[in-house]
Amino acid sequence: LLSGTHIPLSGRNPMLQEVLGIRPHVLVLNKMDLADPHRKPVSARAGLAGWGSAGHRCQLCLCLCKQQLRSFSRVSLQIVPLVAKLVDDSPRYHRAESTDYSILVIGVPNVGKSSLINSLRRLHLKKGKATAVGGEPGVTKAVLTRIQVCEKPLMYLVDTPGVLPPRLEDMETGMKLALCGAIRDHLVGEDIMADYLLYTLNKQQQFGYVQRYGLAEACDAIEPVLRRVALARGRTQKVKVLTGTGNVNVTTLDYPAAAYEFLRDFRAGRLGRVTLD
Repeated sequence: LLSGTHIPLSGRNPMLQEVLGIRPHVLVLNKMDLADPHRKPVSARAGLAGWGSAGHRCQLCLCLCKQQLRSFSRVSLQIVPLVAKLVDDSPRYHRAESTDYSILVIGVPNVGKSSLINSLRRLHLKKGKATAVGGEPGVTKAVLTRIQVCEKPLMYLVDTPGVLPPRLEDMETGMKLALCGAIRDHLVGEDIMADYLLYTLNKQQQFGYVQRYGLAEACDAIEPVLRRVALARGRTQKVKVLTGTGNVNVTTLDYPAAAYEFLRDFRAGRLGRVTLD
């Protein structure tokens, strides 16, 4: 089970706990490089809450960070033996005649399931990627065939589409998922998401956007921020204005494009490391 370190609670589908039941599973917290380092222990405890209860065979594997390759490789190498031990210690799911392991990789959209499979395959087999990845939800659209990621023990992972609960607990949870790319931007609206992102950054006193965009001070309103982003990135658009002499093309700032740039900077960690939960 893959979840985001920066959304340890919002990034979980509560229905998966019921579906998994007593099946052995490993909770992997991904994208540590995007989370607030001072709140990482809190994220770990929050991510594990409810998954280590009685009857649930769950192990926590913390945490994956692609920006720190040595740490990423060390933690990733622990996943295969940890999964193998969990299965071997579960008589109901360990069959003596079975010579391989088939493991399902599940989580919300755009949390890095395909990237994890490709990384394990590269670490253990020294082979290239076997499943497509992308920076938006919905790249994986169906349960794919088994992908070998290790020779000893012989282990296959199965990539799956991201799954969100049919109903989100509240609007704030939905906004956090949207900010992290688990929900397509146009379904919420880039302008609304940018406004909520600014509110969150100010609330957590994460003022990296002030320096990045050359603002004089932190802003409560989103319009000055987007105006500055549009000017700095050259995000303009031409619109036709009807005047007394006919149609005139006027160049204006493209605020939706600026909002998208603002969101992109956040998702890439350029506005600082933020834990949303």
